[in-house]
Amino acid sequence: MSGFRSLISADDALKRLLAHVDLTPQPSIAMPLEETLGMVCADDIHSPVDVPPYDRSAVDGYAVIADETLGASPTNPIELKLAGSVKAGENPLSVKRIRRGFAVEVYTGAPLPEGADAVVMAEHAVKKDGAVEITKPVASLQNVSRRGEDFSKGELVIRRGTRIRPWHIGALASLNITRIRVYEPMRVAVLSTGDELIELGDAQTPGKVVNSSKPMLKALIREHGCEPIDLGTVGDDIDTIAERASQGLKKARMLLITGGTSVGSGDLVPEAVARLGKPGIIFHGVRIRPAKPTGAAIIDGKAVILLSGFPVSALIGFQLFAAPIIEKIYNSPSGLPRRVRGKLTRRVANPVETTSFIRVKVIEKDGEYLVEPLMLTGSGLLSTLTKANGILVVSEGVEGFDEGEEVEVELL
Repeated sequence: MSGFRSLISADDALKRLLAHVDLTPQPSIAMPLEETLGMVCADDIHSPVDVPPYDRSAVDGYAVIADETLGASPTNPIELKLAGSVKAGENPLSVKRIRRGFAVEVYTGAPLPEGADAVVMAEHAVKKDGAVEITKPVASLQNVSRRGEDFSKGELVIRRGTRIRPWHIGALASLNITRIRVYEPMRVAVLSTGDELIELGDAQTPGKVVNSSKPMLKALIREHGCEPIDLGTVGDDIDTIAERASQGLKKARMLLITGGTSVGSGDLVPEAVARLGKPGIIFHGVRIRPAKPTGAAIIDGKAVILLSGFPVSALIGFQLFAAPIIEKIYNSPSGLPRRVRGKLTRRVANPVETTSFIRVKVIEKDGEYLVEPLMLTGSGLLSTLTKANGILVVSEGVEGFDEGEEVEVELL
């Protein structure tokens, strides 16, 4: 219980971790487009065609030569003869060229007749006896969707390393792309330790605590495009921990272990992990708050991340050390969180040589953002995450911020 002999900064810890871990990209596989949601794209994807494939009307109305509508108004309409109509889906090659003095009735998505360069909206025209009266002028290309306006042939649509979201599937479907290459989901194993823990759904008895960190970490793993491997929960027995961790490393590319990583007599995880192989533990104890007990080991190129059993600390440890490894392996650029600046509602202190992650609630009031710090300690209090909508990072060397001081917050 003497405390950590030495602590490392979060930046140095991550550099050390990335220098030792095997970052070889995951194998890639071709999959049907509609089955790739949440997976990571393994290739740059370029548009094979122009979308739309031809100039088309963006509204229901009348295709015209724009300069023939100059001066049109309700009291001084300009009359043009009608030369037929064109509906969406018609072959553009079958649409006749428009001549001066004529208009063509068109519907949304219909090919624009050759020679026409604008569309008058239906509400700005009056159809009568084979002609149409234009009551409002249009400029060239007004109400027209140009060929290749959405995607042009050869344009980069999705960059390698992009996690596939529903709108990506819609965009690729518009290009008639049926299959894409994605990285095989990386397997990440999760093992929880602690005599006090019971699994989610088990009957709770005095002295026992429901393991909330493991379900949260499995969700984070899925959210990062990986496949979680649940190794269960084991008691504080060094041989059992070592055996279960060894099994996890055979099944997965990365292993997360929660609990047993502090400096008490029952904190056996670092010693158990040290048995698994070389080079073993590369850091243990980080100058951050919460999540100071976080550690990491490398076993045959695979990362083993030692996380606190407290949920908030486990979350911070995952985001700082597990997520960057996943991003590197997937060739995925780190997503920049949305940030806002606001005024603190009360003072925030920071211990010397520590990076603190303060859960905050950002409130908009009278046109400005107010930043309300929540519980500053208590890494096991999940309520601080459910109530918070942002994280205020107080870097090493910064003693804190005063009430009313403007700070930058990363929104959750």
